[in-house]
Amino acid sequence: MRGIPESLNNLIHEFAKLPGIGKKTAERLAIYILKTNKDEVFPFSDAIIDVKNEIDFCEICHSFMEKSKCVICDDLSRDSKILCILKDPTDIFAIEKTGYNGIYHILGGLINPIDGISPDDLNVESLYSRLNSSQEVILALEPSSEGDATTSFLAENLKKRQIKVTRLARGVPVGASFDYVDEITLTHSLNDRVEF
Repeated sequence: MRGIPESLNNLIHEFAKLPGIGKKTAERLAIYILKTNKDEVFPFSDAIIDVKNEIDFCEICHSFMEKSKCVICDDLSRDSKILCILKDPTDIFAIEKTGYNGIYHILGGLINPIDGISPDDLNVESLYSRLNSSQEVILALEPSSEGDATTSFLAENLKKRQIKVTRLARGVPVGASFDYVDEITLTHSLNDRVEF
């Protein structure tokens, strides 16, 4: 942009690359950073640098870990007999809010033949090596064609190992009116109904 110092323009450009941040919001954020005291801004920039330098992926569960320590795998209070399989490490954030206390395994994606992603491209072999102590495996993958294909593939292979395999229920959201529920969700709700 003309009339704006290059460093400020660069900051606006970098903020605009973030998901959900438009040009106007990027400008507001950059101006906020410019006007904020250095003592308040440096911890912010340090936090960004730290997250890039310190965070890696656990070799066991493939989730985020810091300083060669996975907070989930190292937590002995978690129930290691229940293993929740997720697509990405960020999916853990949502599951943890439910009070779930088992362990996780991150696939690192979903089967998608169109994009050339097969089971060999996912963390499937390391999953099979973790099943010795598991009594239940929860397939918590997104309800999409790729998620369903991955769920079917894993369920078929896990059942051969004499392990209880479950998946997340699908259905009508709490507080929703049928007027706003799509046909696919309502179909899954009927198919996955449970007895009182």
